[in-house]
Amino acid sequence: MTAHDDLRSLIAAPHPDLAPLPPAAPVGAGVRLLRGVPYADVPGARPLELDLWLPENPGRQPLPLVLFVHGGAWRRGRREDMGYRTRAWNPGPFARIAGAGFAVASADYRLSGEALFPAQLDDLRQALRWLATRAPELGVDTARTVVWGESAGGQLAALLALADDTPGVVGAVVWYAPSDLTEDGDNAHSPEALLLGGAPATVPENAALASPLLRAHAGAPPMFLAHGEDDSMVSCDHTRRLAARLTALGVPVESRLVPGADHVWHGLSEERLDEVFRTSLTWARRRVERRREAQEPSPA
Repeated sequence: MTAHDDLRSLIAAPHPDLAPLPPAAPVGAGVRLLRGVPYADVPGARPLELDLWLPENPGRQPLPLVLFVHGGAWRRGRREDMGYRTRAWNPGPFARIAGAGFAVASADYRLSGEALFPAQLDDLRQALRWLATRAPELGVDTARTVVWGESAGGQLAALLALADDTPGVVGAVVWYAPSDLTEDGDNAHSPEALLLGGAPATVPENAALASPLLRAHAGAPPMFLAHGEDDSMVSCDHTRRLAARLTALGVPVESRLVPGADHVWHGLSEERLDEVFRTSLTWARRRVERRREAQEPSPA
């Protein structure tokens, strides 16, 4: 090893698998937040980070996990944002999920201006790998993970749940997400084309790999799908078709088409929005409770 190599090893930031966790800050209701935790170093790219909301855990039992994936047409968006309708909530949506007994991780991923698909999916796999590596000190049970995403993040969450190499995912909550990226075939300027590296018709294999509808398979984890009936950006037909495909394959699916709601729940009353959120959270709780029951040994 040269002197330069020694110097590089000294000045490099600690690897995310070994780096000290940042201090936790209380955010109310017995929830603490670890903000900006590095989870992956991607050569030539910015460090990828996640935020962690952890509830009080007096029993020290490992907590089930929600991995949240933000939207933004794969082109923009921030990990702390669940959509503009929840920005004024106090406590915020992630604190509410944590208050229901989950650890919540909301992760960065490379946007389409930084890397083409499947880089985004690779990043989220890395987030799950990091969470599993650090699970003992975080008090997290990654074998009871629900992935939850909205819009473009919902598409990624669905793909993550459908992948064979993401053990521990017991369900997915998918809000108003595209499920078939092959539809807008000839548009070279669509968000889908910018994600895939060309109009979907010119990269058909990648478009199919990025389409939950075409990746659905028997034995996939259950899914909760919710979509506004009046969505003007992502037709609710994407959710109808995905729900029908999963059902035909024997995958448990609960689907909610919400009247009067546009994309990102625009136009929905606060009362109805709260109902959608609570229903999604209750579904997630049922999923992790069933997995815990399945993990417990049978009485002798």
